[in-house]
Amino acid sequence: MVVAGEASGDMHAASLVKALQRLDTKLRFYGVGGEKLREAGVELSANAADMAVVGLTEVFLKLPFILKVMKRLTKSWSVEKPAALILVDYPDFNLRLARRAHARGIKVFYYISPQVWAWRKGRLNTIRDHVDKMAVILPFEETLYRQAGIDADFVGHPLLDMVPPVSTQASAREKIGLPPEICTVSLLPGSRPGEVARLLPLCLKAAEEMQRHREIRFVLPLASTLSPDFVSGIIARHQVKVSLVSDAIYDVLAASDLAIVASGTATLEAALLETPMIVIYRVSRLSYLLGRMFIQVKNIGLVNIMAGTTIVPELIQGTASPERIASLATALLDDPEARTKMKAALSRIKQQLGMPGAAERAARLVGELLKRRNSPGEDKAGI
Repeated sequence: MVVAGEASGDMHAASLVKALQRLDTKLRFYGVGGEKLREAGVELSANAADMAVVGLTEVFLKLPFILKVMKRLTKSWSVEKPAALILVDYPDFNLRLARRAHARGIKVFYYISPQVWAWRKGRLNTIRDHVDKMAVILPFEETLYRQAGIDADFVGHPLLDMVPPVSTQASAREKIGLPPEICTVSLLPGSRPGEVARLLPLCLKAAEEMQRHREIRFVLPLASTLSPDFVSGIIARHQVKVSLVSDAIYDVLAASDLAIVASGTATLEAALLETPMIVIYRVSRLSYLLGRMFIQVKNIGLVNIMAGTTIVPELIQGTASPERIASLATALLDDPEARTKMKAALSRIKQQLGMPGAAERAARLVGELLKRRNSPGEDKAGI
């Protein structure tokens, strides 16, 4: 069983499934994911897009459906008898599922761990008690987990296999049909409808202000989880032209002089392409107040956390105003030296992320876990 509850998890889980299939063509997979896992041959019991939530309060809106999926999955174990449960990110759901699987004697493998270094360190106890093996993707996580008595290995970051080498800005612009000389700013407001509804209007209002000072081409790489009509409807309510580009996030980032990016995986994607950025984020007021009680790090952007200092600006909650976004963006666009310095700092982040091949290394760890499961008297699991 494989469970990935969000778009990025679906992508990384699909790479892991394909790597496992290369090790053993007889393996069969089912669980929760999106189109990437479906294309990899996973039989889906629920779609990840229906389970994606942001913030502590927003989860209550989807709680009945999420609980229904949990019941469906645990009930399936009696029939399917999975050799292992592979969990990818999505910790609020997946750690509860891990507890139930462990109680049933199912081996639990966790790929892309909860960010316990940022908040909710109490999850370390749950992971130690109910997860058999962790495959972590940030270099400092292995030490953190091992110190807590958890069997964890750093496998490198999966984005290293997905983000292409840095191309020239001119070639990237030509590829997606952008003028070669015009200043280009990309808008990445997230991959979930809820966060896009909150963050895209802020970006668009900032864009309205920015275009008063210079000619700028704004581009939005459309996530596969978003409806073009939904995004276009938000853009239509603002006095700014934005080009929507599907399935080309890396070309868009490489083509950009600056990116305005929702905190999350996209900040690392921008870092790997050495694209200067401003990180923004907003959740509901209650989610923010509750979250601040638990967050244990100064920064929320992964690039800043890895750097140990603020190398890209972060505008969070109340500070993520259109005026502040526009002011910071304009200042960076007016300062080539500052952008060059930021690009150099982002290049150093890339060097910390290990080597390509994360999915293959994780798959080998799953194989080792299955071999440990295959003690005398048990069904053979393959690999």
